[in-house]
Amino acid sequence: MNEIKCPHCGTVFTIDEAEYASLVEQVRTAEFEKELHARLAEAEKAKKAEIELAEAKVAQKAQQAAAQKDAEIQRLKNEIEGASTAEALAVAKAAEEAQRAAAVKDAEIQRLKSELAIADTSQQLAVTQAVSVVTEKLGDAESKLALQQAEQKVTEAALKESHSKEIALLQEQVEQYRDFKAKQSVKLLGESLEQHCETEFNRVRAMAFPNADFGKDNDASTGSKGDYIFRDFNEDGVEYISIMFDMKNEADTSSTKKKNTDFLAKLDRDRREKRCEYAVLVSMLEEDSELYTGITDVSHMYPKMFVVRPQFFLAIIALLRGAAQETIVVKAELEQIKKQNIDITNFEVELEDFKSAFGRNYDLAKRKFDTAIDDIDKAIERLQKVKEGLLGSGNNLRLANDKATALTVKKLTRGNETMKAKFAELDAPAGPDAA
Repeated sequence: MNEIKCPHCGTVFTIDEAEYASLVEQVRTAEFEKELHARLAEAEKAKKAEIELAEAKVAQKAQQAAAQKDAEIQRLKNEIEGASTAEALAVAKAAEEAQRAAAVKDAEIQRLKSELAIADTSQQLAVTQAVSVVTEKLGDAESKLALQQAEQKVTEAALKESHSKEIALLQEQVEQYRDFKAKQSVKLLGESLEQHCETEFNRVRAMAFPNADFGKDNDASTGSKGDYIFRDFNEDGVEYISIMFDMKNEADTSSTKKKNTDFLAKLDRDRREKRCEYAVLVSMLEEDSELYTGITDVSHMYPKMFVVRPQFFLAIIALLRGAAQETIVVKAELEQIKKQNIDITNFEVELEDFKSAFGRNYDLAKRKFDTAIDDIDKAIERLQKVKEGLLGSGNNLRLANDKATALTVKKLTRGNETMKAKFAELDAPAGPDAA
């Protein structure tokens, strides 16, 4: 038999071993586990109810929000899911601490049982101490659980208040946006989207795009033009990327809804005419489409073309610019080759000009040369006639010379007796008187 004194009222009562074991079992399992499970069940039930209520509200707000606010609603859902995870962790931690306290209690009771088996005289004191320890530890566990539940409620209340404010602000923004779109004409809608994109670009231009040009396409010489053209250059001034932009928007109440594909052909034509590498349609058309949710590649329809939502305007520029930066060296070399080709072309032009001028001078010189040759031929012809005349005169002189050479006194005096006598006298020897 064992005597047990109640630590609260001081009453002493006697119990046998079986009753003692039953008391210990009741203390260990019934009260503690009942209270613990009840609190855990209540906390879990409250948590699920609050989570379900919060998720229902978020889902309802998400359906009312415009397509451009989907990312914000998703963020709220993620926060709610994070809150649920935090709650589950808190409950799990409380349960773990309660189980740890129960394990400590079980170990203590087991130790006391061993001591009771060794010394009967110390049974009453051991039981009293065990009950006190168990009661104290149970109180500590309950206090910790209550504190965690209070902290959890404060956290849930803060999250609910924060979420409520964000949802209210989101709903207000959606209503303002709808009212804004309802009051705008089709032209103003397009211009407002253009202004939004231009503002977003200028906000980060100095930091992200220091060497880039971004402005409206005002060249309508080809009969058509886009909205904006983006061009970026390296430090040497070599262009390595260019993008033709077109912005499309329409009112929610418009009776004839346009599609993104209605504008792709013109955008591709503008891209080619303005010598841009890429084409991007920034569109708020087809808001309910599951295809156009972010950045959509439509290059299977038209080369190097994308359709993006306004919130991805800067992202598509950064994406294409980052990919193009890898080709800067190649494009610089191509630009150098292009300049060399221009130099070669200029040399060829100058060479052709030289050949043309040389040809003209050659024609003039040739005509003068031909004239001189003709004059020389004519002079030769005249000289030839003079030569023939001189040759004829030479023959006559030769004949005359031959005749003169063949002339003798005998021939001269033939048949002329007088002249014979005279010459005979001349040839006769001189007389004495002549001496």
